[in-house]
Amino acid sequence: MYQPTDLKKGVVCQIDGTPYRVIEYGQKVMGRGGSIVNVRLKNLLDGSVIPKTFKGADKIEPAEVRSREVQYLYTDGSAYFFMDPASFEQYELGADLVDDASHYLKEGDLLTLQFFGDRVINVALPKNLYLEVTYTEDVVKGDTTSSVLKDATLETGLVIKVPAFIKQGDVVSVDTTSGEYRERKK
Repeated sequence: MYQPTDLKKGVVCQIDGTPYRVIEYGQKVMGRGGSIVNVRLKNLLDGSVIPKTFKGADKIEPAEVRSREVQYLYTDGSAYFFMDPASFEQYELGADLVDDASHYLKEGDLLTLQFFGDRVINVALPKNLYLEVTYTEDVVKGDTTSSVLKDATLETGLVIKVPAFIKQGDVVSVDTTSGEYRERKK
């Protein structure tokens, strides 16, 4: 069982038999040692988001979520196709379930699908991914300050802000939770 203070961002819990992922977390300490925890929870079955408040003594049930490593195969625009490399079982997921993960998918990449019962509820990406820059503007000569950021289009079509020294063909690390540039691959 979880305590309310265990519900950090990304934790998956179960309320009334439904799995939820914490997307926002806030804690208020009250007088005499009591505290309340305010969270926003995303329903992993239908995608709805609800606010919820827990008191210090509340118990929250962890969700029985299984993970399985899969390989991304392709998309036909409305559905995404994955395969278990061990059993060759294939999974077809709608674009609404893949959601923001679609910006980071490359054919052949390995990632994790999370299951609640027999149903896929989440596409879990690694925290950081290396992607190649397929297009970026050249830097203006003389404008070499390190704080200058420019747009770069990555091999998956995602556009991010990168430092001025990044050029076409460079491979950069992207934080998949925020979509921000981390570093250039050496």
